[in-house]
Amino acid sequence: MLRSFLIVSLSLVLLMGCGSKEKKQESETANVNEETTETADNSEDQEVKFPIYNYEGLEPLLNKEDDKTYVINFWATWCKPCIEELPYFEQVNEEMKDKNVEVVLVSLDMPTMWKSRLEPYVEKNGLKSKVVILDDPKQNDWIPKIAEEWGGGIPATLIYNKEKRGFYERGFTYEELNEELNKFIN
Repeated sequence: MLRSFLIVSLSLVLLMGCGSKEKKQESETANVNEETTETADNSEDQEVKFPIYNYEGLEPLLNKEDDKTYVINFWATWCKPCIEELPYFEQVNEEMKDKNVEVVLVSLDMPTMWKSRLEPYVEKNGLKSKVVILDDPKQNDWIPKIAEEWGGGIPATLIYNKEKRGFYERGFTYEELNEELNKFIN
């Protein structure tokens, strides 16, 4: 997990130091909502299939106070443990939707990967859970807002409802995920 955090941190530092095109992209995605999902790619603007949020845009998804239980999984296509556990989140999403459970997969892939890796992965694997992109280089600001104990490694999962919250900086098996989720819905 520490290795994943270091890779993400190094990648974000490199992205922040790049030319004006990336800075333009950062400002374009800073206030994006679900209806606007265009972003700059290597040579031209291409529409991305998933909502792109900065932390402020994502924050409402992390703090809903309705009758649902939310399973928010932070992952990336380059993270092997993330990919290994995704089928379990998909299975839980399918099995628990009648129990007011919603799974949201928050991709931490870099902008250059959205069209080349993220979209093909979601399509190839038929992911039905809601997929959103978190594009906010100020990870030192938003990581502790999600969970004070989060060191930034992925996979990481937030499970919450209006009565309680739990944060897990680790991968899950199907049984472990169900065990934790049952603490929120029973």
